[in-house]
Amino acid sequence: MKVSLERVNENFHFQLKNERGHVVDIDSRPEFGGDNKGASPMELLLMALAGCSSIDMISILKKQRQEITSFKAEVEGIRVPVGDASPFKEITVVFYLEGVINEEKAARAAQLSFDKYCSVSKTIEPTATVKYQVILNNKALS
Repeated sequence: MKVSLERVNENFHFQLKNERGHVVDIDSRPEFGGDNKGASPMELLLMALAGCSSIDMISILKKQRQEITSFKAEVEGIRVPVGDASPFKEITVVFYLEGVINEEKAARAAQLSFDKYCSVSKTIEPTATVKYQVILNNKALS
């Protein structure tokens, strides 16, 4: 796996491209000298976690023939200063599912994603606590 980065302007706007040609813009906020032309690297990390775990969950639930009519996720990260950096200390992922879905299967799909399958979560785990919650048809699962 390989990506390339190219600077777009004189500040911090970059375009990254993967080997398949997909392009992602990265930038910094104006208060940090950027032009707000893309997500920040730390936002992309949260987005990667949302995408990875969501792919897992949908894949698992589809294999179990669960009928998903709506799927959304929100990810929030709490950062702490460590020297000059501010890594994530805690990240919470909340999944919102609707459809004809068994509660136990939805909860198990999330557990499998974070315990076994999501490579992004496994990469983050050594430095940040990753928590998750499933809301199925407006009901929080424990």
